[in-house]
Amino acid sequence: MRTGQQYKDSLKDNRCIYIGGERVQDVTTHPAFTGIIDTVAGLYDIAADPKNNMTYVTEDGTIANKIYMIPRSREDLQERREAITTWAEATCGFVGRSPDHVASFLASFAGASHVFERGGQRSQDNVVNFYKFARDNDLYVSYVIIPPQVDRSKAAHELDEKYVAMAVFEEREDGIVVRGSQMLGTGSAVSNYLFCSVISPLRPGDEDYAISFAVPMDAPGLKLYARPSYAQDKPSTFDYPLSTQFDESDSFVVFDDVFIPWEHVFVYKNIDLVRAQFHETPAHAVGNNQAQIRFATKLKFVIGVARKMAEMNGTDKFPQVQEKLGELASIASTVEGMMLASEYQCIQDEHGLVRPNPRFLYGIVGMQDTIYSSVIKILRELAGGGVLQGPSTYREIIHPETASDIAKYIRGGNVDSTQKIQLFKLAWDIVGSEFGGRHQQYEMFYNGAPFVVKGYSFRNYGYQEAVKLVERFLDSYQLPHDEERK
Repeated sequence: MRTGQQYKDSLKDNRCIYIGGERVQDVTTHPAFTGIIDTVAGLYDIAADPKNNMTYVTEDGTIANKIYMIPRSREDLQERREAITTWAEATCGFVGRSPDHVASFLASFAGASHVFERGGQRSQDNVVNFYKFARDNDLYVSYVIIPPQVDRSKAAHELDEKYVAMAVFEEREDGIVVRGSQMLGTGSAVSNYLFCSVISPLRPGDEDYAISFAVPMDAPGLKLYARPSYAQDKPSTFDYPLSTQFDESDSFVVFDDVFIPWEHVFVYKNIDLVRAQFHETPAHAVGNNQAQIRFATKLKFVIGVARKMAEMNGTDKFPQVQEKLGELASIASTVEGMMLASEYQCIQDEHGLVRPNPRFLYGIVGMQDTIYSSVIKILRELAGGGVLQGPSTYREIIHPETASDIAKYIRGGNVDSTQKIQLFKLAWDIVGSEFGGRHQQYEMFYNGAPFVVKGYSFRNYGYQEAVKLVERFLDSYQLPHDEERK
């Protein structure tokens, strides 16, 4: 277990990040990243504090963060959920790729390392060894697992240039050299290692792209192009409470002939194994379990904002407002209930590994794009013009020439102007700021295009039960005999 300061110190390296047309000299002091780094450092301090019960004894007898647990029982899933919830509540569910996300994938890879044996004993050993390295050093590992949007109608090997998507450029005795690019590196700028692979379906001929490996963020040739910061240049946390603290950044990642030693390569030129690592191990299910725990917390936070706004404006007594609040409650409780159901009805495989029940897990995953958009729409309706009438910054609340007007005219029925402005600025950061817009887009495509995520639900529901009910009922009656028709 490491402290927040130790996490910050680990970022002081030679990583190559570009933003605003300039290379970042020190990510820990750059205003685009200090807010999220402070937030992640706070998560590590929370985990390191014994009172938060976020540690466990590993299979090797060491003490580690529960985010790296390999679930082998329902109780393990519960312990893991409670730990992840502790972190999700600290970020109000607005940090989607916190360290517990990819840790879930790595734990599943290691628990089902037999799958990687198909790529050779070295692949299996590498997966287990890197997992233990990340676990025992409490690392923040992010990932890039989607090829760039160039021409999705073509396979990677059919593009005009071979090294647009990430691919093997050269094989050496001591490792491989990787060239190309990958998206979407959420949190990568402030992480320690990058897990690189591809979750999109590959086709015959794509073997050079069918790889999986880990690389440190300061590896020579690894370049990150960060999107515009939603935290930088904001006047205060009071004015933009979410943007300034939880903007985890997204980066386009370029591999300019990056060397990867063999010990960090998990899959090498194996199309079937690249897919199997996600779907034959518990990785995809356990990773999405973390995501749903975070999502349930996020929805709870958002409907809390809605309830408090209605109360502050005195509209919570109106039946039409209660209807909207009730709809929000139904949505949030459904997500939370399905997440808990997937845990309670968990499935244990022949290797003793436990994963959440996919019927309930992917049932919500398949609706995530519409759920969050619906919640934001209702929050907008409840906020009305209130999110637009506040002062431009906190300075107008305290400036001698403006303070009296703000105090008199912008207030709630039972709260002063500062309290009302604080809440409505929070609401605006959810529904109207660049940060808020990014989150709506983010949740819409959290697991890919809608047809992809609904495909997970289609494949994991278990239609045989439903069809059997229908067939049993159909068998209970027949076409009438002739005498019955007379």
